[in-house]
Amino acid sequence: MHSDEYVNVGKTKTTYVLLSAPWNVLCYYAEEISVRVPLQAVTTPISIWSEKILEKLHIPNIMAQDVPNLPPDYYTCQFRSNKLERFLGHENKDTFFKTTQRHQILYEILARTPYGSLKRGEVGIGRLVSEHVLTAAFPLHEMPKTPVDPQSLNMRQILHHYWARWACWRKYQPLDHIREYFGEKIALYFAWLGFYTGWLLPAAVVGFIIFLFGIWLMVTDVAAEELCTSGDTFVMCPLCNICRYWNLSSICYTYKAGLLFDNGGTVFFSIFMSLWAVTFLEYWKRTSSILSHRWDCSEFEEIEERPRPEFTALAPMTVRNPVTGAEEPYFPETQRLSRTLTGNMVIILMIAIVLIFLIAIILYRTILSIIIYRSQNGFFIFSAGRIASLTGSMLNLLVILLLSRLYTYLAQILTRWEMHRTQTKYEDAFILKVFIFQFVNFYSSPVYIAFFKGRFVGYPGKYNTLLGIRNEDCGASGCLIELAQELLVIMVGKQVISNIQEFVLPEPGLSPWEANYQLLVCEGLFDEYLEMVLQFGFITIFVAACPLAPLFALINNWVEVRLDAQKFVCEYRRPVVERAQDIGIWLTILKFISYLAVITNAFLIAFTSDFLPRLFYRYTTGSMRGYVNFTLSVAPANYTQSHMTCRYRGLKDDKGQPTQDYYHLLAIRLSFVIIFEHVVLLIGRIIDWMVPDIPEEVEIKVKREHYMAKEALAENQASFLETIIDGCNCYEKIY
Repeated sequence: MHSDEYVNVGKTKTTYVLLSAPWNVLCYYAEEISVRVPLQAVTTPISIWSEKILEKLHIPNIMAQDVPNLPPDYYTCQFRSNKLERFLGHENKDTFFKTTQRHQILYEILARTPYGSLKRGEVGIGRLVSEHVLTAAFPLHEMPKTPVDPQSLNMRQILHHYWARWACWRKYQPLDHIREYFGEKIALYFAWLGFYTGWLLPAAVVGFIIFLFGIWLMVTDVAAEELCTSGDTFVMCPLCNICRYWNLSSICYTYKAGLLFDNGGTVFFSIFMSLWAVTFLEYWKRTSSILSHRWDCSEFEEIEERPRPEFTALAPMTVRNPVTGAEEPYFPETQRLSRTLTGNMVIILMIAIVLIFLIAIILYRTILSIIIYRSQNGFFIFSAGRIASLTGSMLNLLVILLLSRLYTYLAQILTRWEMHRTQTKYEDAFILKVFIFQFVNFYSSPVYIAFFKGRFVGYPGKYNTLLGIRNEDCGASGCLIELAQELLVIMVGKQVISNIQEFVLPEPGLSPWEANYQLLVCEGLFDEYLEMVLQFGFITIFVAACPLAPLFALINNWVEVRLDAQKFVCEYRRPVVERAQDIGIWLTILKFISYLAVITNAFLIAFTSDFLPRLFYRYTTGSMRGYVNFTLSVAPANYTQSHMTCRYRGLKDDKGQPTQDYYHLLAIRLSFVIIFEHVVLLIGRIIDWMVPDIPEEVEIKVKREHYMAKEALAENQASFLETIIDGCNCYEKIY
């Protein structure tokens, strides 16, 4: 059923069609798409772990708030028309199905209806919108009403007042209200974002303490004092072919700044963050299992999830589902595999393009340094390396953002072409494609600086070149401070750009459908998840280089929660509700990042940081006096035309060959990597074993719900058998 409204704006005529479905259609499709309906109310109160801890410690809970109209919790089972009388609220047909469930049913009908040739994929409302036959299709938001008291607020007003305002920044999110209005998928995203933000607090505190320790080292470090007071004792070799000799003491402040990020505390912090990541993910799995059961999604992917409407319409054949026994559309796996391999070739091509841009930026930094040195400007010559490095980081961020948009568009086309059966599999395939590319896109430059920059420079008199240009070397204060700068530019820069949103407010005095039409289109949760997962990578994979990264992430996420809440409540059209069991493949990606972080930090501390060289020197000499001289080598005699000798960073003899100390230190570095990795991963496994994925009380509730569903079915079967027996008795009497 539908009703039409016509609105003229200038020469443009817009037709609004309001759709609804009769009771018999709702019942048919509710059974078809496995809508869950209530059997019995759950009386157990909902508790939050932090609330319990604060209550035991008798500390006032500033995060608590009394949100009105808490949605009730029920034991549920899948809807069956022949068991209607067994469900709560079946007497009232207007309220039996929730508004969000009605949206799901209507969207299912619209999404699977063909409007043209099936061979050309002319199926569903989404295709009509993409081809501009229709300009939009969306559920309506609840419209504001004048409340008499808080209990009379509608759900959208409650979310705006108790969630989407900046004044609520320190309050718990009303997750059950979010789920009731936007559905399980969006509610799970905000649950994960809030959980992650809460866990960032201890990481930010520890990181800030490590940073303060670095400030203390700036004042007290013996090697820094030795370098700053060396005067012209250490004359360094030119940084480029046209550069001049320079004194090591000229980088005093830069060297001290490097101690903020490169000190003994970073080793402890790397271990802490590796274990933090494992523990965070284990406790999130527990929280996710609690929420998925409370929101009736604990068996969604295995049993309840139906094929995608587009897949249903376009699949060339049907097969019987071995679990449900129903005939379902099918697409041959061999065809999907060939299409997936084609998509993988596109990924490889795009990764190659990223690496080409990385080489271009490396050359840009080198060439810009040479141009600055030729300028004869004293101030710019002194800061040439820093200027080239900083502008290179900003240029790299611009390239990253442009390539991200291009590849995301390509990945959408490829994933649709692969014909995945369910929405979960479709999204997992799309997310994996984009993440592999974005992982290389965002992390290639930090990985280059951390592990490759300055490793293949050569030595005075025998420098290595790339395309005729001398290979890029780290600054005099080392690569770690450059890595910290790169991380801050990419991480903070991307988050600032992402949080600059266009606020679109509907004009006053419009009808509900006109006001909703003027809002922004909700593009889903992919960009929000990707931003947070990339952030998680920055604060774990490279945390040894930037202990302040968790603090910046915490501040960003406090802003992010409220910005996203405002977008969904006030600025976006209401999205069609989607169900979900968990955060999907994002959890697998987070686990991969947490394991990779252990290995990366081990190599970062061993080969990029000065921690092990300092430890080795202190152990062999008993003091840090002379450490600066220990880290410098003397250029070969044939390097200079004059009698002046110069120094360069490295443990090499006067012929440019590695010294014995170099090999001793190499053995220590490799041993450190093996020990660090094994110890941290072992402790992580112990934490994994100690924290069960599903709490015991949830397992009991699941069993209770299964029992109640079986009882409902058994009663139906019993009444059916009684009817048959009565019929047989009557037949005998008549006979």
